[in-house]
Order: sequence, then structure tokens, then C-alpha cells
Amino acid sequence: MPPVPIYEYACTACGERTEARQGFDDPPLEECPRCGGRLRKLYSPVGIVFKGSGFYSTDAKQGSARPAEKKESKPADAKPEKTTSPSPDKPA
Repeated sequence: MPPVPIYEYACTACGERTEARQGFDDPPLEECPRCGGRLRKLYSPVGIVFKGSGFYSTDAKQGSARPAEKKESKPADAKPEKTTSPSPDKPA
């Protein structure tokens, strides 16, 4: 059985607030249980909790790193290695 949402209503006459567990197909409440006035459905922001990895732009998916992005980190004081390449003037 799926979870049944809780809806909040407010009376337009006396301001009484009430909650009701209702299925998606149930008709909305219309009469205030306190004064018999007309009820209106209230809408509130939904609290959503994302658990686990993969929900943020800073999360990386496993195995999705490109070879160019896989660089070994070197200490900041390390000097770059010199490579010798043949000079265009001298034959190899």
C-alpha cells in the first residue's frame, strides 16, 4: 500500500487549521469541523532529502574521469623535468 499524503486545510471563516490523511483520489474536505465554514487546501514546500552520492555537481561518477583529467599531483616546489629535443639546426 503506497503512503497516503497528509493535506493541510484552513477555514475561511474562523481560520482553524486542520490536517487530513487522504489518498490522491479522495475528494478535498469542504467543511470546517469547528464552525462548519468553508475549507481551503494549503500548499507547503516539500522537504526533500537527497542521500548518497551523485546528487551534486561536485560529485564525480566512478569511472567517468577522462585520461587527460587523471594527472598525478606533484609538490608545488618540484621543478618540471627537462626534456631534450633535437634542434632543428642539427641533424639527428
